[in-house]
Amino acid sequence: MPYFVGVDLGATNVRAAVADGDATIVASDKRPTPRGPTGIQVTEAVLDTIRAACESAGVAPGDVAAAGIGSIGPLDLADGVVNGPANLPDSVGTVPLVGPVSKLVDTGDVYLHNDTVAGVIGERYHADRNPDDMAYVTISSGIGAGVAVDGNVLTGWDGNAGELGHMVVDPQGRRTCGCGRDGHWEAYCSGENIPEYAQMLAADGDVDTALPLEDAEFSAKHVFEHADDDEFAAYVVDQVGFWNAVGITNLVQAYAPLVVYVGGAVALNNPEKVLDPVREHLDTAVFNNVPELRLTSLGDDVVLRGAVASALTGGTGDRSRS
Repeated sequence: MPYFVGVDLGATNVRAAVADGDATIVASDKRPTPRGPTGIQVTEAVLDTIRAACESAGVAPGDVAAAGIGSIGPLDLADGVVNGPANLPDSVGTVPLVGPVSKLVDTGDVYLHNDTVAGVIGERYHADRNPDDMAYVTISSGIGAGVAVDGNVLTGWDGNAGELGHMVVDPQGRRTCGCGRDGHWEAYCSGENIPEYAQMLAADGDVDTALPLEDAEFSAKHVFEHADDDEFAAYVVDQVGFWNAVGITNLVQAYAPLVVYVGGAVALNNPEKVLDPVREHLDTAVFNNVPELRLTSLGDDVVLRGAVASALTGGTGDRSRS
């Protein structure tokens, strides 16, 4: 029986799974992502995680048929590496992935994707209809998207297609994104930025709110928790929903997906408060076909299961190729 490996490399954790030919995960491992001092330590953590998952599955790494990797970016597909990951210290620099993983599992069939592309591969593989035209959007500490058009998963020449969180949604540029540019979707709606957006809205006038706006621990969680009984918190959630709808509307007009799956911690922890406002706006904002908007059914495993599906299907998520 052939076995396949999937890897989810995030800024916080690295996970690996071993799956059979039906994409059933038989063993997995998880450990913290090293903060350096260089990218080699991150690479070693990936390899150690694969080794541990293989050991738990009773499979020798060299007997793995193929591997898929969903990773934080930015990527350099030509060299099979991550170059200067934004959410790790600058000293990390380059993180080699494809070469070392290929050597460990003894196969050239190793597929590297950014995490949201891995997400759309996972959704496509596990979807009830396996649609050729679909998208996956993550709303978490950052925002990104993976897109499939006419059965082709879009990766971009360097592997960095889908950075829709850095699309301008507010031409007034009232919020500066973590990347240093103004008006980006991520600057308003990511888990990292919702608290500062709420503070900006509060500064527009006197507000009566239970939100701990001045507390160092103030987070997006407070905003969503208070939205049912605090008028200002509800207003912030509505504004976040508006900007999410702008971003997803632009995605829909650009790529015409039949279905858009949404995941990431912000959406998974607050599904109605994140998705319902978007659905309301999409009905009037989208010029042509309004897609189904669904919460991912794969939960926190969407990138890992997408990496497994990539290994099974040669990087496409098309079940007919597994």
